[in-house]
Amino acid sequence: MNQTINLSISKKSAKAGDSIPHESAHLHVTGQATYIDDLPELENTMHLAVGFSSCAKGKISKLDLDAVRQADGVHAVFSAKDIDVENNWGPIVKDDPIFAEDQVEFYGQALFVVVADSYQQARQAVRLAKIEYLPETPILTIQDAIEKESWVLPPVEFSHGEVEQAFHNAAHHLSGAIELGGQEHFYLEGQISYAIPQENQSLKVYCSTQHPTEMQLLICHALGMNMHQVSVESRRMGGGFGGKESQSAQWACIASLAAQKTGRPCKLRLDRDDDMSATGKRHGFAYEWSVAFDDSGILQGLKVQLASNCGFSADLSGPVNERAICHIGNAYYLNAVELRNLRCKTNTVSNTAYRGFGGPQGMFVIENIIDDIARYLGCDPVEIRQRNFFAEQPGAGRDRMHYGAEVRDNVAPKLVAELLQSSDYAKRKQSIHTFNENNDIIKRGIALTPLMFGISFNAVHYNQAGALVYVYMDSTVSITHGGTEMGQGLYTKVRQVAAHELGLPIDSIRLIATDTSRVPNTSATAASSGADLNGKAVQNACIKIRERLAKLAAEISQSEAEQVQFENSIVTTANGHSWTFPDLVQRAYMARVQLWDSGVRTHLKCLYSHQ
Repeated sequence: MNQTINLSISKKSAKAGDSIPHESAHLHVTGQATYIDDLPELENTMHLAVGFSSCAKGKISKLDLDAVRQADGVHAVFSAKDIDVENNWGPIVKDDPIFAEDQVEFYGQALFVVVADSYQQARQAVRLAKIEYLPETPILTIQDAIEKESWVLPPVEFSHGEVEQAFHNAAHHLSGAIELGGQEHFYLEGQISYAIPQENQSLKVYCSTQHPTEMQLLICHALGMNMHQVSVESRRMGGGFGGKESQSAQWACIASLAAQKTGRPCKLRLDRDDDMSATGKRHGFAYEWSVAFDDSGILQGLKVQLASNCGFSADLSGPVNERAICHIGNAYYLNAVELRNLRCKTNTVSNTAYRGFGGPQGMFVIENIIDDIARYLGCDPVEIRQRNFFAEQPGAGRDRMHYGAEVRDNVAPKLVAELLQSSDYAKRKQSIHTFNENNDIIKRGIALTPLMFGISFNAVHYNQAGALVYVYMDSTVSITHGGTEMGQGLYTKVRQVAAHELGLPIDSIRLIATDTSRVPNTSATAASSGADLNGKAVQNACIKIRERLAKLAAEISQSEAEQVQFENSIVTTANGHSWTFPDLVQRAYMARVQLWDSGVRTHLKCLYSHQ
């Protein structure tokens, strides 16, 4: 990380795949990168603070906000009764109220919002609320939920192969139980939305979100607006990790409600303590499993119950658990498997997307099972892993995942073999063994664990992206697309794609903030798909523009358009004519050649059935 980088060299790089600095690195280190809280505030901007529940479960017997309304600087206070259309922000199932009405379901649930001249005044006014509850016994753990059959979604049963026969015929059996805890996202920039009323009853919303279109859709759903009345913009986030895929919607809806009601710009920024208590985490899981295997440790049959702590509402728990089911085998062939998935409803904040989106929770249990088999047989766990890999060549058997997908391009066996050799695994293992024999307290270990992860969305309609590419008269280029930048370098990769396709230096290309009024119907930047989808959409648009320019160059030089080359800002024909890119762009403009275009990318081969 602490390296000196020659920015002048990286600015000239146009080759896709080159390692270059993040496109905003120099802005980050100099404090010039603009996040939502850095935007100049418009005159009469109001600041919001949310009042949260201090009860895990119960009925609201008293909600007295008179003192809150009379506090210094307070202009308005809004609660559930002030939402005229739909008090809900649930991304899939509409079971997630913006504000609790009569019942609270978890500690930290939003009850009301204060609109004031300053954030300090709003936060101080929140404390003046007089709230009383009739407490009820909360469900707080997965085991409590299972005992009470408390679900946010119905249990799912899945089976593949002859499971009972596999267990009956197997030489060995093991069983066990294990738990995996949740995890806080801890993005550096907390949840924040800045909603600005526009003319003709429309809204502009700046939101720190991975899914601008979903914010647009849910704001409209809550406030009774149409999507063409609301635009959502996100230039960059200070981290997301899944925590801003769906759960930024509640705060965007509250800010938009306040802006609509007051007619003034309204900013809602959660303090870290509120953010951590009121937003979801990675789903914790509890597993009960049984496995059947032969003398060499090859899996014959598997039974697993996966129970997840979803919190009080569905949020994204359905697809998270579905992905856990799909990843239960990781890189290993499962001939016979029986799964039961419980999506447990507890009186905790609704858990949500987190990096891996259920994949790690699926892989976790099978990796522990492999380790247990290795201990039982007295083998190195790496050997058991290698024996259970999918076949390297499709069509040879052992080449389909338990849910039917064919495994193609299986590099795991070769890759692991190379890693064992290049890492001196055997030598290091022996060294560790010697160390452990001579040390009673401090112990060392070594492990090698493969990973097979499904890129793209199980909800296949999300596997699409759009982009706009503009070439200006001075030959510089601006791009906007549907992906969001959260530090992962998506904008940097997209710039390189455009530079590569147009044969331009990287510094002649600028990325514009992701905005639903420019590129509509965007998919979430998630599922490891952002660069593939949006990069290809940008490439598609660039190719269209390049082909028009190539056609013009061919007409001028009386050569073939297919043989026109774009490289280092020079356009060259097969018969020796050449122009600078700016010169050809000027000629194209004068000839009324279209210098902008849209691009689209769809993953047509990504097929999945929930059945």
